[in-house]
Amino acid sequence: MKEDFLHYLWKFQKINTSNLKTATDKSLQIVTIGKHNTENSGPDFFNSQLIIDSQKWAGTVEIHIKSSDWYTHQHQNDPAYDNVILHVVWEHDVEIFRSNNTPIPTLELKPITSKTTLKQYQNLLEQKPKWINCEKQLSSISAFTWSNWLERLYFERLSTKASRLKNLFKVLNNHWEATCFCLIAQYFGGNSNGIQFLEIAKSIPFTVIQKTTAIFQLEALFFGQANLLVKTIDDPYYKSLQKEYAYLKHKHQLTTLQGIQLQFFRLRPPNFPTIRLAQLAQVYGKQQQLFSRINTETDLKKIQQLFKTQTSEYWQTHYSFGKESKKSIKQLSTSFIDLLVINAVLPMQFLYFKILGKEDETALLLLISSLKTEKNNITSGFLKAQMPLKNAMHSQAVIQLKKEYCDINQCLKCAVGFELLKTNN
Repeated sequence: MKEDFLHYLWKFQKINTSNLKTATDKSLQIVTIGKHNTENSGPDFFNSQLIIDSQKWAGTVEIHIKSSDWYTHQHQNDPAYDNVILHVVWEHDVEIFRSNNTPIPTLELKPITSKTTLKQYQNLLEQKPKWINCEKQLSSISAFTWSNWLERLYFERLSTKASRLKNLFKVLNNHWEATCFCLIAQYFGGNSNGIQFLEIAKSIPFTVIQKTTAIFQLEALFFGQANLLVKTIDDPYYKSLQKEYAYLKHKHQLTTLQGIQLQFFRLRPPNFPTIRLAQLAQVYGKQQQLFSRINTETDLKKIQQLFKTQTSEYWQTHYSFGKESKKSIKQLSTSFIDLLVINAVLPMQFLYFKILGKEDETALLLLISSLKTEKNNITSGFLKAQMPLKNAMHSQAVIQLKKEYCDINQCLKCAVGFELLKTNN
């Protein structure tokens, strides 16, 4: 038994409310359950209204598994709980009192909860799952519930990404183009080098990027700040980059980053940080005002075209400095660009609209829905459970669902879990 279930019973009144009695046999009528407190400390429901033995009460409601939990949690010593007008519990095992020793009425839920509701809760949460709690029941969820829940989940995930982005935006003095550059750089680094690429981008004032249009100079800046130009290598191009970086570092008074170590281990050569930095130089060699080009763009093909770049000639025959390889055109793949749109472009657009006070969910949905469903273990699991995933909005939504609800047993806060319980009551 978990308190979340008791919150569910109280919030949605999944109890027999006829002829309610407190533990001391006083008549009880629920006028309003109150507002669920999900964010702050203190009692579980605020602004509740009750009638107990013809006396109307207004205040807060606290919920526990057992009455004695009141003392376990030391509420008797906390003035924040002096306004509790009802203690709702699964089992009543002891009388409780406020800090001024006045008794608090108690409602015991166990006798007034149907066996069907309890059994369904146990089936959903208390049996050992194979993948997620409701995997055997998931396909019974209505298309309407599933579709609406996925949309809400997607915006939950997008909002989380935008919140992290807002912190970066503030660090960069509310400069959209600088924020865009840093975020794009981070995702060019991928899982292995994302943090390092972000630090490299932050170490170069964006005014320097704006003034630097030559690909060669951008490569020198990126490789130099990445500590990739500190060796002695008998390679004319490498030596030229060293010389150019020394000039640019002095000119712009750049500070060399300490401790930056890029990862090559276990990466496929096309994903080497050398290749990604060379591709990033190409993107910003084409346009320094990238954010202004994508901040309100909803046409996926136009956004993709902005990133359709290939490396400079040297990198067509190299993956690392001084080691020649078979010639290949190292262009950003469509799948890589699509991930950039999902993880960088859309969070930027969302935050931009939000700051302007012009949140445009329709435009964001139009763009995310034009992208293909991502392929990963989570999307495979939901597809195996016969749940339709038609585009990237759906795949992002189920990632949010799995990580923020299924994996931590938040079934009673999930639209799927709520419908399953409701259906069987």
